[in-house]
Amino acid sequence: MTTIILNGANGKMGKNVIEIVEENKDSYKIVAGVDKNIEKSIYNFEISTDFEDKYKADAIIDFSHPDSLDSLLEFSKKNKIPLVIATTGYNEEQIEKIKLASKETPIFFTFNMSLGINLLLSLVKKSYKVLQDNFDVEIVEKHHNQKIDAPSGTALMIADAINEEANNKFQYIYNRQNVRKKREKNEIGIHSIRAGTIVGEHEVIFSGKDETISITHTATSKKVFAFGAIRAAEFIKDKKPGLYSMEDLNL
Repeated sequence: MTTIILNGANGKMGKNVIEIVEENKDSYKIVAGVDKNIEKSIYNFEISTDFEDKYKADAIIDFSHPDSLDSLLEFSKKNKIPLVIATTGYNEEQIEKIKLASKETPIFFTFNMSLGINLLLSLVKKSYKVLQDNFDVEIVEKHHNQKIDAPSGTALMIADAINEEANNKFQYIYNRQNVRKKREKNEIGIHSIRAGTIVGEHEVIFSGKDETISITHTATSKKVFAFGAIRAAEFIKDKKPGLYSMEDLNL
């Protein structure tokens, strides 16, 4: 049994986590929730507007907002509860705070909790090793029209994975509208689409002379991210302080 404190319990992703936990009561239990909006809480666990020291659990799952990071990290460190950060949209300063906090408490942090997208990461890294400079790389990401940040954290994570294999020789080009020149060999183009209710789609294009390889992941439900976060909570609950990611799940 893995016990969970859920930050962002009344949000869309929080509700998906709750639904999956309810379907797997023998394996998981939410013991407390945190959310700025508690007016319509109807669950069988307590929800408050902030973290309370009385809350104890094997792990915290965070699907909230970057603004809550400081209180989240403080509570996790103070109470020695491992943390799964599934919130997106952090700036570089906040990411550094996460890395620093991981020296004192186990933190599972990734830009995308989908098991499938992390398998895609492995595939694109292997693809680049084979294709090298003979193929140009472009990334296209599509999300719903309510998503605020662009490009997505996942698109950047994919680009970083490829760039790491290439000894960081690539530069990222986000908008070719004002660039009146031919494409350079050391570019990765990253393109964002915001429309309708698209949950999430990421396509990595390797295009060379007379052939193109496309690797695509499509999420049709937010449950894939909730399931990944729950699996991460189960994984991290007994770990030593450190920064963990989907790669540590042996995908």
